[in-house]
Amino acid sequence: MTGVPASAGGAGRPAPGGKLGAAAVNQASVWNIANILTMVRLVLVPGFVMLLLHDGGEDPVWRAWAWAAFAVAMITDIFDGHLARTYNLVTDFGKIADPIADKAIMAAGLICLSSLGDLPWWVTGVILSRELGITLMRFWVIRHGVIPASRGGKIKTLAQGTAVAMYVLALTGPLATLRFWVMALAVVLTVVSGLDYVREAIVLRRRGLAEARAATAGDAVTGDATAGDDVREGPGAR
Repeated sequence: MTGVPASAGGAGRPAPGGKLGAAAVNQASVWNIANILTMVRLVLVPGFVMLLLHDGGEDPVWRAWAWAAFAVAMITDIFDGHLARTYNLVTDFGKIADPIADKAIMAAGLICLSSLGDLPWWVTGVILSRELGITLMRFWVIRHGVIPASRGGKIKTLAQGTAVAMYVLALTGPLATLRFWVMALAVVLTVVSGLDYVREAIVLRRRGLAEARAATAGDAVTGDATAGDDVREGPGAR
């Protein structure tokens, strides 16, 4: 979506309303296709939960509908990020809402599956603890820099989504065995990628602290040099 030009009545003249006009432009920019897809994913969360838990989670038909809602949520996750980056639709709202929507649909699936007895609670605990811990860690180091999403993290997300989707369906036989191994792979990737993010956060924080100390030392040296110049140029210097 394109923003409204800052000057509405000719070059060099500010738009009527000043800051109010700029705020209106920023507000309108939130309503782009990427953010709409993110909001659709958020709306799908309660619908997905109701479909999965309907009739005690025993009806394969309702679970198939829950799988469809989960699949749509995962597809919107792929497209909203791609659209935002490709068409420069990145907004502050999207930066906050997108990861919340991702974690909400995944957490809803894991918790519901564990409450139905389909998935051990320790699996849900490991995955959710990792997601919450990494999110808090990102905020811990954000003043030093942003930790980008790694390839391992993206593969982890794909494995988690695939595993949860397979557990949502009422699978039996070899497919039920396969989903166990897919979930096991997702758990391993969750732990390994989480440890990698911790390592990156520690390195980023150390680098940021070192740069801050160097900048402080440089300012101190500059201040001492300036003070010396002032003394030499004082009343008795000539």
